[in-house]
Amino acid sequence: MYADHLVQPWYDRLLADLPAGPVLDVHTHLGDSDAVTASYEELVSALDAARARSLVFPLSEPDGSYRHANAACLQAAERSESRLTALVRVVPDEVDDVEELLDRGARGLKLHLSSDQIELSDPRLEPALAVADERRLPVILHAGPEVGSTGADALATCERWPGLSLVMAHCGLSDLGRLHRHVGEVPNLYFDTSWWTPAHLMALFRLVPPGRVLAASDLPYSTPVNHLMSTGRCALQAGLSPDQVASVLGGQATRLLDGDEPLDLGPPPAEEAREVWPFLEAASTNLLAALEAMQRGLEPEVPLQVARHACDVPGDDPDAPVLASVLRLLDLYEEHREHLPRRNGFTPGWDLLSAAAVVARTPAAPLP
Repeated sequence: MYADHLVQPWYDRLLADLPAGPVLDVHTHLGDSDAVTASYEELVSALDAARARSLVFPLSEPDGSYRHANAACLQAAERSESRLTALVRVVPDEVDDVEELLDRGARGLKLHLSSDQIELSDPRLEPALAVADERRLPVILHAGPEVGSTGADALATCERWPGLSLVMAHCGLSDLGRLHRHVGEVPNLYFDTSWWTPAHLMALFRLVPPGRVLAASDLPYSTPVNHLMSTGRCALQAGLSPDQVASVLGGQATRLLDGDEPLDLGPPPAEEAREVWPFLEAASTNLLAALEAMQRGLEPEVPLQVARHACDVPGDDPDAPVLASVLRLLDLYEEHREHLPRRNGFTPGWDLLSAAAVVARTPAAPLP
């Protein structure tokens, strides 16, 4: 999907330095909504490229009902040969369906507060949360930029239902600035990494214990190859050990999915593994500016040119190998941009610039 085949060497190089173990993406979608689509074939192909499994749940439905979409995710999981595990997207009017769907093979819940116009404290959700608590299931909670603060409700939910694992999606960005201070008080609070800026990934890894962070791509908004590569590189740059990174990429999520006790992997690192020098910062910052336009279907324009200039350093510069790797991704973009299909409104090749922005910000991670 997208330009995964071109980003693949950076992902493969990342895994080569990590202990062997399961790779599990906790945040992928199926469906057709919000001007984006994700088919079963696209999801399975993207997971195969990442040698990964995923949790899957529906994209938003215009009519607010998820009966057919939840059933479609269950059917997809059944035909996927264990590559997919379905979660139930829950709305108050369909809470009575939750136990039946779990009995049929779903292994958790998804709550999207903004799209489905609900509150985590809505008493109508209590039967679903009680079942998740009883069965020790993950509950993925949307915590994206348009959501108001849910931190108090999240903490209250974790305390009231200690058997469930509440996963704040999108780096918990709506509440991370305050919520990270309370992680030690609630052992069942987690965060997934499905956000596109390395700044939020770095904040998550520097503020939250590694055992509470779970890798996620948010396909079709990204892909497992692209975003698990970003997650792993940022984890290494933040100072996590290879064992801790392997846990983030799937080890801990697999334990939660299987109902096993999660591992305590220690505190967040005290300092980054390597300093980020000025030209790396310049390249990464300008590529993120270019990427924001490309996510709206526009051309990268001047920020891409500025990023290229930042990569032009002498061969004896200590960051020359990293900047050369960034430049290789930009060259791949120029070489293939006219031949990549336009999908979901994104400018073709956006994921190559996304990967380049992350590589520039993570000089401590290995290069292909």
